[in-house]
Amino acid sequence: MARKRIIIPIAIFCSVILAYSLRGIIVVLVLERAIPKMMSATTAANLGDGLHIAICGAGGPLPDPKRAGACMLIIAGDTLLMIDSGSGGPRNIGRMQFPIGDVDAVLLTHFHSDHIDGLGETATLRWASGDNTSPLPVIGPTGVEKVVDGFNMAYSHDKGYRHDHHGDTVAPNSGFGLIAQAFATPATGASAVVWDKDGLLISAFSVDHKPVNPAVGYRIDYKGRSAVVSGDTAKSTNLEFFAKDTDLLLHEGLSPKLVMLMNKAAVQIGNAGIAKITIDILNYHASPAEAAESAQAANVKHLALYHIVPPLIVPGQDLVYLEGVADAYDGPTTLTQDGTIFSLPANGTEVIVVQKGL
Repeated sequence: MARKRIIIPIAIFCSVILAYSLRGIIVVLVLERAIPKMMSATTAANLGDGLHIAICGAGGPLPDPKRAGACMLIIAGDTLLMIDSGSGGPRNIGRMQFPIGDVDAVLLTHFHSDHIDGLGETATLRWASGDNTSPLPVIGPTGVEKVVDGFNMAYSHDKGYRHDHHGDTVAPNSGFGLIAQAFATPATGASAVVWDKDGLLISAFSVDHKPVNPAVGYRIDYKGRSAVVSGDTAKSTNLEFFAKDTDLLLHEGLSPKLVMLMNKAAVQIGNAGIAKITIDILNYHASPAEAAESAQAANVKHLALYHIVPPLIVPGQDLVYLEGVADAYDGPTTLTQDGTIFSLPANGTEVIVVQKGL
């Protein structure tokens, strides 16, 4: 018995040493089995029939370990659309196991850098991974043409390199880049249909992000389910009008209390630029509590906060960010991060948080 008690630990120890010494070989064997499954997996196939919203970027312009720049996916049947394309969002699409090569179009809410700076990467990944032979449509208010022209020019050298290297199989010239589809910004109380295919209807409406103009939000309807995306805006009665009785409101949110802590620190260290920015941004964003007031006024079933400003990097900071939300809105609220996925089953009533994050 004593000998057995000695032999077993020695055997375990030797097995561990052997496994460690062969770890490279073991990893290769595991990857040989795993990579094909990873490359062929798609989250969309498991979502079922309905309207689904996946957050590929829940943050604002500042670095955030859990939130890339503003970016979300709309999944409805075989349609895959992106709303805004902030930095880091396109790469998260792959991490979330959605095929970026299948993106049908990008819809822009406005032209602030943190909502468009991932467009070049989005177009390139779609072009080189999806056998696409036509450019990626970019739908946005008038002015989107200039944005698209700029990205196409910036990536023109890359177009030549990739086609010369990979040829038409991977990078056909006809599929390169972006193509603009502009619409006039609707007047208050009016909307503009920007997508109407295969039962998916998306309408744009104006929001208040002055001095940024144009700026729009989007209402999405599919098989009896509805969602509204605010884009960047101060509290907006026009948004409340178009969000009336929707299932899901995805609303931006800036915490004045947390931003003013940044302002105080900037003043203390003599950083005049940050001190001014932290004052300037207060009047053209909604606070989380104001987003909750809009959700209550519009009688939406579920509120989701995104475009989180400032970054929430300290434990408990989310509690400060959400101050006043529960008092203003009596429905469920989700504080999103990259990888959050909402599912609205066709012709149902549930708003299901399928995945909380990456």
